[in-house]
Amino acid sequence: MPTCGVVYVHSTPLAVCQHVEWAIARVLTAPVNLQWTVQPVDPSVRRAECSWTGRAGTGAELAAALRQWPMIRFEVTEEPSPGVDGERFMHVPGRGLFHGVMGASGDIQIGEDRLRAIMTSARAPEALSHALEKALGTAWDVELEPYRYAGDGAPVTLLTRVG
Repeated sequence: MPTCGVVYVHSTPLAVCQHVEWAIARVLTAPVNLQWTVQPVDPSVRRAECSWTGRAGTGAELAAALRQWPMIRFEVTEEPSPGVDGERFMHVPGRGLFHGVMGASGDIQIGEDRLRAIMTSARAPEALSHALEKALGTAWDVELEPYRYAGDGAPVTLLTRVG
């Protein structure tokens, strides 16, 4: 069963734009020509986004392909499909890649076993709060939020995985 998702490149140096397109094209096995716009938060970089359709696991492949450029900020989402949870990947320079399971409403979901491990290892309320914030990817969300708002109304490219 095919699924779909979105790649948000929130910021990348102009010199890397073509490389980002090539990386996405390699994963989707289809030509990619994104509509790059200036990122209002930092006019020295560019932003683009594209919706994609492909098989389950394509989101992880896209995130792996994009993380080879540590200076870019990006998010990749994959919608849930029959028998497969949705996923969200967030990358921020200096912080690295975050991966979370995504529910139907787009929220990060924390599984029962992971919650139990967090509760068992937290020795104080502050430690529990910190561990939950880390599991939810809050630091990535905080750093990406200004870049997300700057993309409101930006053009979106639609892509389909061929293979």
